[in-house]
Amino acid sequence: MAPFRVELPDADLDDLRDRLARTRWPQQIPGAGWSYGVERDHLTDLVRYWREEYDWRRQETRINAYPQVTCVVDGQRIHLLHVRSPEPDATALIVTHGWPSTVHEYLDVIGPLTDPRAHGGDPADAFHLVLPSVPGFAYSGPTGEAGWGSNRVARAWLALMDALGYDRFGAQGGDFGSIVAPELGRIAPDRVLGVHVDALSNAAVPTDPSDLDRLSPAERTRAQEQEYAWMERSGYATQMSTRPQTVAYALNDSPVGQLAWNLEWYVDWDPTVSTQTPVSRDAILTSVTALWLTGTAGSAARIYREAGAEGWGERPAPSPVPTGVLNLHGVQAIRGLAELSHRVTHWSEHATGGHFAALQAPDLLVEDIRAFFRPLRP
Repeated sequence: MAPFRVELPDADLDDLRDRLARTRWPQQIPGAGWSYGVERDHLTDLVRYWREEYDWRRQETRINAYPQVTCVVDGQRIHLLHVRSPEPDATALIVTHGWPSTVHEYLDVIGPLTDPRAHGGDPADAFHLVLPSVPGFAYSGPTGEAGWGSNRVARAWLALMDALGYDRFGAQGGDFGSIVAPELGRIAPDRVLGVHVDALSNAAVPTDPSDLDRLSPAERTRAQEQEYAWMERSGYATQMSTRPQTVAYALNDSPVGQLAWNLEWYVDWDPTVSTQTPVSRDAILTSVTALWLTGTAGSAARIYREAGAEGWGERPAPSPVPTGVLNLHGVQAIRGLAELSHRVTHWSEHATGGHFAALQAPDLLVEDIRAFFRPLRP
């Protein structure tokens, strides 16, 4: 494993600002708001901030405060943060991000998870953290061959934990990470203490009409509502799961195009349900900038096709390990669906937060991870 620091060239930052200044803005239908996609006024203001005020070097300093390494696993360069707790009996925990996230999103939870004593918590709840960048994303990209779906990523994570000397460990993930983390439990149930997930994407809607018959009336209604909402917003996923290379040209050539493509999941745009905790502009732009400067937005988009090739739209096989599910505001997992594929031993629901737990509800995420793993620690 080779030590690593995020240090991207000034020339690339200058090029980014120049491209932002030369954006060709499309016309928008007056009064359309967000109903046709990302709203132009919102985007132009965010782009102005990106060009004139956003400080990428500050974000580099933040991530470089933590130990990072790169290595090669199964032919792919992998980047990870490896932050050991000062508590000698801490439990190892590998955390997997989703799309369009990067490991930058987890910086605010590293301290509380690794050193609870210093953050008003119980030192018995400490973790040694392993935070890899998913293959194809930012510092682990681009991928050089097909096949990097959730199963292959999980096997790479198992190799990482071997190399780091962790025989037994927990797994956590959100969004795409909520697919990878349970896969680790299926591959190595004798080594994975438990799996904690948020934004459990494959338990929010039915994968087969017969799934509805297994649900309570309230769950059935919720599943149908979320299925309709997903149909309204899933165009990006259809494109990336079928023809990711086509959209990759735009993502790799236009920073504003990439920002718009990634933005909808960060913004609670529907005024009738706008109760999610907002994601800060700096947090949004940091993940977008990391993908832009590494030229990996197109590579990251391929994860949908790779996961689709593994049958991500189908109900996963049951996982034998204890599983905890954190539900925050927005599209939430349904317990009746989650229990078809997971041995659920912990379930929590909150009316706040949003899809990106580490950004929208870091305190809730930290406490839920602690509570789930507390009875599972060796």
